[in-house]
Amino acid sequence: MAQTYEFYCERADEAAAHAAKATLENVRERELRSEKTWRGLAEHARKTIEEREKAEVARAARRAGEDLAD
Repeated sequence: MAQTYEFYCERADEAAAHAAKATLENVRERELRSEKTWRGLAEHARKTIEEREKAEVARAARRAGEDLAD
């Protein structure tokens, strides 16, 4: 199952909430590291979606140009 930007953001938000509630420093640090990782994954997912959309536009333009040439 492909993970989505929204999924990663939700996990990051959960980790941030856990960090805010943590009373132990090591737990807080672990949750903050987790949040940072989830946010990185979310950003990567967002960029991947953008690149796919750009590629689809380019393919559509290429197909349109090929149709005109025929």
